[in-house]
Amino acid sequence: MKTWSELPEVLSIAGLSQAYRDGALTPTALVEMLWQRLESAPARGVWISRLSLAQMQAYAEALAEQSPDDLPLYGIPFAIKDNIDLADLPTTAACPAYAYQPKQSAFEVRQLIAAGAIPVGKTNLDQFATGLVGTRSPYGACRNSFDPAYIAGGSSSGSAVAVATGLASFALGTDTAGSGRVPAAFNNLVGVKPTRGLLSTSGVVPACRSLDCVSIFALTAADAERVLRVANVYDAEDAYNRPDQPLPVPPGFASRFRFGVPKPEQLQFFGDHAAEALFADAIERLVEQGGSAVEVDIQPLLDAAGLLYAGPWLAERYLVAGELLRTTPEALFPVTLGILANGANLSAADAWRAFYRLQELKRQSDALWSQIDVLVTPTTGTIYPIAAVEAEPLELNSRLGYYTNFMNLLDLSAIALPAGFRANGLPFGITLCAPAFADRALLALAKRRAQSAPHTLGVSQILSAEFPEADSDDASGFVRVAVCGAHLSGLPLNPLLTGRGGVLLQSTHTAPSYRLYALPDGKRPGMVRAEPGAAIAVEVWALPIGRYGEFVAEIPPPLGIGSVQLQDGTSVQGFVCEAAAVREALDITDYGGWRAYLARPD
Repeated sequence: MKTWSELPEVLSIAGLSQAYRDGALTPTALVEMLWQRLESAPARGVWISRLSLAQMQAYAEALAEQSPDDLPLYGIPFAIKDNIDLADLPTTAACPAYAYQPKQSAFEVRQLIAAGAIPVGKTNLDQFATGLVGTRSPYGACRNSFDPAYIAGGSSSGSAVAVATGLASFALGTDTAGSGRVPAAFNNLVGVKPTRGLLSTSGVVPACRSLDCVSIFALTAADAERVLRVANVYDAEDAYNRPDQPLPVPPGFASRFRFGVPKPEQLQFFGDHAAEALFADAIERLVEQGGSAVEVDIQPLLDAAGLLYAGPWLAERYLVAGELLRTTPEALFPVTLGILANGANLSAADAWRAFYRLQELKRQSDALWSQIDVLVTPTTGTIYPIAAVEAEPLELNSRLGYYTNFMNLLDLSAIALPAGFRANGLPFGITLCAPAFADRALLALAKRRAQSAPHTLGVSQILSAEFPEADSDDASGFVRVAVCGAHLSGLPLNPLLTGRGGVLLQSTHTAPSYRLYALPDGKRPGMVRAEPGAAIAVEVWALPIGRYGEFVAEIPPPLGIGSVQLQDGTSVQGFVCEAAAVREALDITDYGGWRAYLARPD
């Protein structure tokens, strides 16, 4: 029996659950290793507050008499958006002047803890859940997990980045206008926006109480489904909670379905040609998976989206923070203040005018579902650097809501899914949506899509996959590739991996039988198997076989690809160097790796 000595790069629910069942991991050991990771993780603006090690250990120790077979979320760490109550920590909604100490955890948090989940902390958000960017917080901008110069998406930014960077297995967010879907797309996650009212909002700071949903971020659709099953408990104390009325999943739905695609003139990518190409590819994949594409007119949906930041729903937002706005306006983030102030002067006539218009648009949009089973859109048309959003906060935020703002107004269910990577390494995502209570059908389709389109899988699915060799005839698999130089995360050549759908599996070391040399050009290292040797720091990436050949073709001499033995005894493909090339090179083995060598003092 092998006991885990370190955590994998990401924490899939399925993977942790299997480790618990195998006896290779305990909740207490998980907490201790996770704490070390939390303490050393790069600052990306993820957390507003975190539990102490002792508090997390108490949750783990409470599971000592339980079994992973009895509790569906046994020992699974999760993060909580800081507009959702956790009794151990204050709730701030990203506004220190608003903060309060809850007497008990939110209804959904209690369900998850009762199922064995271990809370980690409260995550950063756009203040009062007003925004889709993740930069509108006095606790700092939350940074994208793939490129910290880019936005993480909001308002549930911290929750998404916590999962994407291996600090939690899943996270709770909220979704009023897209906050559970946009961050999922920007961080290569699955984001479930359930039917409005399916999950309780008791213990949730409202944004628009009549529209708010508690959302779920996870690495895979299967993981998200497990969390949704636990969370889907009727709460009679929540006036907006609705008993589940699941629509039946048609026989064979996951293999034969009709999906709507917006008319070409209604698709907006805001100049992002890479996103446009990835959406076209996603449509092709859905057809290959048994779908029939149907072009549909989504203008009623777009018109409904235009109502969200007008009329009664903006006044709803004002209800939450209006007192602060009147008495302590400096407590609000400047952009948030400007948006909420517009809700102060709306009349009842304005509200009814909007209600009438929405009802008309809902009647028109309902006609779509006689033509299709699901609607497929980009989750967003593009993504922006943090600097661009700070320079133009309202317009760029509005663009991000183009495909998301209408869904809760029109009472739709939705799931955001990863759909590949741009050449610059940033992920792209699509969203499937359907009428209320179609949540199970959407999850069934998402799981089917993940199984039949492995090049778009989340990281944890890749971790549990079988990896064929590089000469396999199966062009849908992955090759594990160890990199030790400029292809490492954050270094100049890393986009050659991420741009081909590569996914980081782990940071590890080679077996102690290699030497590392700085080649004369000063730009790259050469790794040679030698005795005596040392363990060299490497990253192991999963690269789709269909893109592996072109990746290898770009490797200049004296480097090449060969077999590299890792510290756990396994072998993967990896960068090696011709021995003759290192005769005049600088031996940098003692640095332990290329990053350490680059970071050496002058």
